[in-house]
Amino acid sequence: MKNKFHLHCTQCGYDIPDFKEWFTHMQQCSKCGCNIVDVEYSRDYSEIKELINSKADAPKNLWHYFDFLPLNNPENMISRGEGVIPVEQWDFLAKYAKEAYGLDIKVNVYRNDLNPGTGTFKDVAAAVASSVLKENGVKEFCIASTGNIANAYSHYLAEAGISIAVFVPEDALIANQAEVNSYGQKLFKVKGDYAAAKEVCAAYSKKYGILMSGGNVDPMRVEGKKTMVFEWLRQLGEVPNVYVQALSGGTGPIAIEKAFRDLKGLGLVDKTPRYIMVQASGCAPMTHGWEKAKEDEFPEGWLNDYPIYENPKTKVPTLATGKPGTYPIIANIVKKSNGEIIEFNEANLVDIARLIAFETTVRIGPAAAIGVGGFFESLQKGIIKNGDNVLVNVGEGVRRSPDFVEEMIYTTEYVSSVEECERFDREQYREQLWNKVKQIYS
Repeated sequence: MKNKFHLHCTQCGYDIPDFKEWFTHMQQCSKCGCNIVDVEYSRDYSEIKELINSKADAPKNLWHYFDFLPLNNPENMISRGEGVIPVEQWDFLAKYAKEAYGLDIKVNVYRNDLNPGTGTFKDVAAAVASSVLKENGVKEFCIASTGNIANAYSHYLAEAGISIAVFVPEDALIANQAEVNSYGQKLFKVKGDYAAAKEVCAAYSKKYGILMSGGNVDPMRVEGKKTMVFEWLRQLGEVPNVYVQALSGGTGPIAIEKAFRDLKGLGLVDKTPRYIMVQASGCAPMTHGWEKAKEDEFPEGWLNDYPIYENPKTKVPTLATGKPGTYPIIANIVKKSNGEIIEFNEANLVDIARLIAFETTVRIGPAAAIGVGGFFESLQKGIIKNGDNVLVNVGEGVRRSPDFVEEMIYTTEYVSSVEECERFDREQYREQLWNKVKQIYS
């Protein structure tokens, strides 16, 4: 019998038979040393179509797509019900686009804040990674993170009985640090930025011979996140033609591209969406590299021409990747899709989050506010076109952002007696909140 899957080296073409060999060589191709592989499956890919179109009960988690995920034994599955989160239509954003810009569009939002594990975009990646590591007898692991991926891996690896050493930059949110600790996992707070955390993590991996997360191109991570495309097809019957996401390292578009390779020739999709990647203004090296390349008309070598920011000062530490090693991959994907890499002014984060909470009762986190803010920014810049079907990835809620929640206070009044208290109608705030946003883009 054929193996269920193998790892295909994208550089030399060697087929790595299993994760055992991949892990033995510290997640590098044994022939050429490349660390980027595609997972290829021996099953008939048309069976994905059957899974998507299944009329049976709704899936319980991402393992509904088990036949096209890199795990052999279902007994090794780790899950908290992640990956079957809803796609919602936020018609109030479509209405704004019509009234302010004369555009007829659809606006969908993918609610990663509802993932039951840690309430982030990272849960599906952590579920697959923890399951694969468990199946292969791995007992220790290490990872560098700005926050959310550390929490997800700490949670899911604890479920699998695996110890993980987490390396975070010194500006990592206290709540993120506390969550890692709560699972009994080890956290090392590194003096410096995310790049410094990655360097110390890599040295730790080498010193003790412990596997280290492969980052945004890690096949376990990519395979988990690709299932979001399957879910869009299951819920919407199509993949929206515009995809908006806050950008740090960029596993999202990498995973979408992988899903489209899996779906090729099945008649479910024709071409990948137009990617709109949004960076926080306090740390936007990919945006600045992209803008320079556009201005110079994408000269030879442009993919390797991008700035590096040491110790970036940003209100969104989870997006603080000042040394964007994945820029050549992400920028190439975006350009091929006729997309854009833009930035959103962090000074306007709270205004976006307040508006969303008022209109939907959904409290989005700061990174998610960057993504939603990018939607407004794209409208103003003319990046979103008439007839577009837009999907905004809401990466996380406010679970680990207590300081951000405090900034969202705006209706409180201090009083000393009932005579100072007047009745109110919450509708009075709608115009106030929308005017804030309209002033930004007037």
